[in-house]
Amino acid sequence: MTLSLETGRRIVRFVHGAADRLQLRPLTIVVLDSGGHLVVAERADASPIGRFEIARGKAYGALALGMNSRAIMERGEVQPQFVASATVALGGRVIPVPGGVLVDDPDGQLVGAVGVSGDTSDNDESVAMEAIAAVDLMPRGAGT
Repeated sequence: MTLSLETGRRIVRFVHGAADRLQLRPLTIVVLDSGGHLVVAERADASPIGRFEIARGKAYGALALGMNSRAIMERGEVQPQFVASATVALGGRVIPVPGGVLVDDPDGQLVGAVGVSGDTSDNDESVAMEAIAAVDLMPRGAGT
């Protein structure tokens, strides 16, 4: 299974809906396929400059290191040299804070990642996970 453009668009719509419901600050959402290629990106009105790069870095870092961006942050707390070195090796494209979530298909196969930026990192991660589940995919790490 691949992460289609239509599925990416549905994820974006669900993120925006959750953000509206929770009254979050304007969000930027990036959806990447399992190869790190852009499927869709969208920013809410008034989303600050730089949020695309941050959302993309959360999703790209998750894919590149095989763990959600929260896990990258936690690893950085005990192995800061690893995360710093990986960030350099990946051209600065790793943002080690919550909001980058790996996406698995119903069979548990990786199909991509979602990155969200604009509110608190915890809220960014929460709406990403909610949106992934809403399109019948599995956010990796949900419930753990």
